[in-house]
Amino acid sequence: MGFTMEFLGNLCRMLFSGLPLFFGLTLIISLLSILAGRIERWPVGDSLYFGFITALTVGYGDMRPVTGRGRLLSIVIALFGLVTTGIIVALALEAASQTYAVHHPAGRPG
Repeated sequence: MGFTMEFLGNLCRMLFSGLPLFFGLTLIISLLSILAGRIERWPVGDSLYFGFITALTVGYGDMRPVTGRGRLLSIVIALFGLVTTGIIVALALEAASQTYAVHHPAGRPG
């Protein structure tokens, strides 16, 4: 249990330190979503819903762009979402690595 709690603490600290980056990526995804929604003539709420479902790679399929520019923006939104997800995964791996190093110092068996 100690390992898990320490890992979660490390992860939270790392995510907090990356807050400006995540805020920037969220802002970019939001603006691109609204732009795609204007092209597709969607309300702002639907545009943001579509953008974040796309960015999070969930892709329910209940909304989809039909114009070429809307589809292109969807690809860009998905790429920003993949970058965001990649950063979060990298931070989680770093937190796990740091926590493991504390609990299993070099030279000490298992």
